[in-house]
Amino acid sequence: MRVKLAGFNVDAERLRRLAGGGDLTPETLSAAYARISRSPLAIDRLRRQSCRDVEKARRSNQRIIFAMGHHSVAEHAVFNFDLIGVSRLALEEIEHFRLASYTEKSQRYVTLEGELVRPSELRDPALRALFQDVTGRQFRFYFKAFARLHRLLRRQHAGLLSNAAGQRLVEGWAKEDARYVLPLAAGGQVGMTVNARTLEHMFRRWRLSPRAEVRRLAARLHALVMPVAPSLILFPEPSAFDRESFAAMDGLFAALPVRVGRPAVAGPRIVAASEGGDDAILAARLAVRRGLGLERARALFAGLAPAKKRELFREFFARVQFFSAMPREFEMADVTFQATVSASCFAQLKRHRMATLLSGGYDPGLGVTLPPSLAEAGLEVEFHRIMSASDAAYRRLRADCPAAADYVLTNAHRRSVLMRMNLRELYHFARLRDDEHAQWDIRALAHDLAALVRRRMPLAAMLLCGKSHFAEEYEKIYGTGPEGSAPIASSD
Repeated sequence: MRVKLAGFNVDAERLRRLAGGGDLTPETLSAAYARISRSPLAIDRLRRQSCRDVEKARRSNQRIIFAMGHHSVAEHAVFNFDLIGVSRLALEEIEHFRLASYTEKSQRYVTLEGELVRPSELRDPALRALFQDVTGRQFRFYFKAFARLHRLLRRQHAGLLSNAAGQRLVEGWAKEDARYVLPLAAGGQVGMTVNARTLEHMFRRWRLSPRAEVRRLAARLHALVMPVAPSLILFPEPSAFDRESFAAMDGLFAALPVRVGRPAVAGPRIVAASEGGDDAILAARLAVRRGLGLERARALFAGLAPAKKRELFREFFARVQFFSAMPREFEMADVTFQATVSASCFAQLKRHRMATLLSGGYDPGLGVTLPPSLAEAGLEVEFHRIMSASDAAYRRLRADCPAAADYVLTNAHRRSVLMRMNLRELYHFARLRDDEHAQWDIRALAHDLAALVRRRMPLAAMLLCGKSHFAEEYEKIYGTGPEGSAPIASSD
């Protein structure tokens, strides 16, 4: 066996300082790897050949991707981008894609200083003045709320202030609740890592965005990438399908005899789930291990006594730890739920990109989410006054400049989501988001959802909980803590 490090990400400014950098392109890796399936040569020799003749490698990429349809070779080329000064609203479109990696400046940990992205669509002086007025009020309240919450929380948690870590924790709590009044126009930044195939898909989607900010981002990234890897970005323009398919469907919706009502503002509601999820997981395991048809395996477990099925899951979970990933058999059971969530909650929800997440637009008619700490600090009336001003500005912009309207809504404003997760992903979601260290808004969603799922799949989901409660839930089932855990303190 031979294993070689073929390449790794290097800072582009350092690359530019290297002499003779004309052949420093990820296209040579794509071209070399594309030849693996049809060449008897070792991979390292294929890479050396590609590096000796970059133009030939580019022609090879274009032929393989365009003529032969093997687009996956573009996934071997990876780019890192610094995206600076983009709005919180645009970040939602940027971070929509599953097969990319993002690290975003967090409004929970960083105190903002008034950074603002004004949408270029606002050309009318009166509308620009309205935008500046309402976002100015939002930021002023943010600074006021942060200062008051910080003082309140320092009094309430004086015991945490003896060290720097505790001080940062208390300050972070103040920031994460004060940010609910910040506009979606607030400036942010994100580091993004993406392969060429996904980047090309991004270009097609972003060029159809209703927001000029996102379309401008697509143009700038395209201009940066094409000199470096012109053979890998072949279809950056939206197709007729991209442009027209949903528009055609949406037009037909108007003829349907449907009375549109607002979704409930309540927490998550399961609208679909795998029938017999516990049995589905057991049957999948048995079918592949014993070579049975899945239907026969399902029938076997449908007739098995509940106590026996519980015994099987107890044996499976006996050695589990709070960090253990569930096996892929747990993907055979899934849940679809609807919920109405704040923009702050959505910002965290969207990071679970392996799930299926569909979202409606932000809608002031769905109300806003008030952090309890703001009410406790005596800021509830002023908070709602700011929300009313934001809603009024939204309605005015919606009438005269629709593309700019969402920018004046806040992190407290809500949208409706429809989300589907398999049980494997749900375990990851609950461990992270139903944990005592999670932000309270998404924690409430995760906690309620986990409770609903446990009722649907009481065996496979018996340990579906936040990691901070894992040992406690384990002891309820087994009478002792998980292996390697500290003893659980008595609740008496």
